[in-house]
Amino acid sequence: MTLYRRGGKRVFDVVLAGLGMVVISPVLVAVAVAVRCRLGSPIFFVQRRPGLGDRPFALLKFRSMSTARNEEGAALPDGERLGSFGRKLRSMSLDELPEFWNVVRGDMSLVGPRPLLMEYLPRYTRAQRRRHEVRPGITGWAQINGRNTISWNEKFELDVWYVDNYSVRLDLAIIWRTVTAVFKKDGISAEGVATMPPFEGNA
Repeated sequence: MTLYRRGGKRVFDVVLAGLGMVVISPVLVAVAVAVRCRLGSPIFFVQRRPGLGDRPFALLKFRSMSTARNEEGAALPDGERLGSFGRKLRSMSLDELPEFWNVVRGDMSLVGPRPLLMEYLPRYTRAQRRRHEVRPGITGWAQINGRNTISWNEKFELDVWYVDNYSVRLDLAIIWRTVTAVFKKDGISAEGVATMPPFEGNA
C-alpha cells in the first residue's frame, strides 16, 4: 500500500483545501452576499449525506434554490425552484465552494465519489456500495467522465474504479480536468431535469 493510501491523501486534502479557502475567500464572501440578496436566508444548504463507511455528515453548499411552496405547503419541484441565478451558480460550480470546509473537517476529500442521498443506501448493490470505502469528494472520476449526463450504473462503475485505483497522480489529474470542465460548463445536468433523475435502484 502506498504512502498516499496510508494517510498521505488526508494530508494532501487538508493542505490544498486550507490554501484553497484562503485564496477563494473573496469569492466565498461575494457569493454569500449574492445568495443573501437574491434568495434571502438561509445562505447555506445543509443536508445529511453518507460519507466514509456510510457514516452520515452535514454537507454544506451555497443555496441555489428558492423556498417556494405550493398551496398545500409542499416544496415545488427542483426545476421550478431553480431560477436563473441558481442555474448560474451551478453552471460555475460556485454552490459547491463551501464543501472545502467539509474537506478540512474530514467529512470529505477533494477527490472521491460524490456524496449522494441517504435514501439511496439500501438501493445499492454490494459492488456499488464500495464507493463508500473512501471519503466522498468535491469532484471525482465520474465528474470528469460525464458528470450528470451518464447513467447511474456508469457513474457507480467509475466510482468503484476510482476506489481501486486512486493515487496522487490521478487525483491531481482529476483536479486539473475539473477546473477545465467548470470553465466549459460540461455535464451540469441530465436532459429534462435540474441535475439527475433520482436513483431508484437496480432492476
